[in-house]
Amino acid sequence: MKNLVKKLLTTHPNIGFSIARLTLGLVIFPHGAQKLLGLFGGYGYSATMESLTTQMGLPSIVAFSVIMIEFFGSISLILGLVSRFWAVSLAGMFLGIIFTTQLEHGFFMNWFDNQAGEGYEYSLLIIGLALSVVLNGSGKWSIDSLISKK
Repeated sequence: MKNLVKKLLTTHPNIGFSIARLTLGLVIFPHGAQKLLGLFGGYGYSATMESLTTQMGLPSIVAFSVIMIEFFGSISLILGLVSRFWAVSLAGMFLGIIFTTQLEHGFFMNWFDNQAGEGYEYSLLIIGLALSVVLNGSGKWSIDSLISKK
């Protein structure tokens, strides 16, 4: 019984880092797959590029980067490959989203369609998870961990 209590109270931060990385990758992946491949009800690469550049006024390189970061970054995070790079990329991207489109709408997401756009609460969660990965690495279950052991 004493060993069981000790196991329950013992922290395993590497596992926690893996959970943060996997959560971040799994949450972002569908958005990247929508933008690049048209999966999950998305419009695919060409339509997304047109929307981001024409409707939102983003430079082509920024629009391209958004698509690549969301798709390839999420897969790399799920695998735990160069996770800090992708986490920094996502944090920077979501900071940009906050300051260019969400800040004016306040904190809360537009759950009840009663505001002109989305607030930044979701983006803050993404940034928080990304910063956890940046500061702590990929965690125990990752390709980065396997590479660093060799």
